[in-house]
Amino acid sequence: MTGAETVPGIVDAHHHMWDLSVRDQDWISGDELAPLRRDFTLADLAPEARAAGVTATVLVQTITVPEETPEFLALAADSDLVAGVVGWTDLTAPDVAETLARLRAGFGGEHLVGIRHQVQGEPDPRWLVRPEVLRGLSAVADAGLVHDLVVKPHQLAAAVEAAERLPGLTFVLDHLGKPPIASGELGPWAQQIRRLAALPNTVCKLSGMVTEADWGSWTTAALVPYADTVLDAFGPGRLMFGSDWPVCRLAATYAQVIAVARELTAGLGPAERHDVFTGTAVRTYDLPVTARPAPLQETPCA
Repeated sequence: MTGAETVPGIVDAHHHMWDLSVRDQDWISGDELAPLRRDFTLADLAPEARAAGVTATVLVQTITVPEETPEFLALAADSDLVAGVVGWTDLTAPDVAETLARLRAGFGGEHLVGIRHQVQGEPDPRWLVRPEVLRGLSAVADAGLVHDLVVKPHQLAAAVEAAERLPGLTFVLDHLGKPPIASGELGPWAQQIRRLAALPNTVCKLSGMVTEADWGSWTTAALVPYADTVLDAFGPGRLMFGSDWPVCRLAATYAQVIAVARELTAGLGPAERHDVFTGTAVRTYDLPVTARPAPLQETPCA
């Protein structure tokens, strides 16, 4: 493939932003995460994304504070790149439906496409199926939104149960459910992935892989078993690309993340690749996006 080849405009279905002068990101601690302890804004993302052929993105919540989501919606309203926002609200609150209605009615509210909670940080592995959480998730479904799942492998069983109990809500699994790529373990995670994918109201993001691998020595070959598992389980029609920028920068550049995702899906046909890089995200999040031809610069990856 040459740099002159054109592909449909890519939708980056998962990235973050933050401004430390507005709000601290208290999860960024320790020497390993030190490269992330700076501002990452739309002005930083846009040149990298557009150079890689990205024409639309989905901005995803980073911390569990109510102020962040309206800020992200306002940013999306003024952006020609951010097409959707996956925000946060307290799913255990009794007024979830009212909160979602206020967000949808506010400035940029039409860009709200989903809700996410940092389930990966919950000590209860069955947090997702607590009665008050299921009630909140039902309100998300009633609002016509999806729920992004950020879970670790030991929490996937509860994700399966929640998706079974709420067939009217689309669950989008972020980062393949954070498989243990660095250790090379596959079996238990893959078993739960197949259980989740067997449910028609589930979708998966091809994202976050390089940071679940060894940051300094990952190879495409190490990612293949995990990418192949979700491709086989969900199929291209329920798989979408996400960069996980700027977190991905701990292990790879934006261009490298795009390149490795294309390498991992090289065996697909054109229509299937379109699904992974554009169509699935547009359908799942109901994005106001028209795919346009865009140049893709191939970048060698580790």
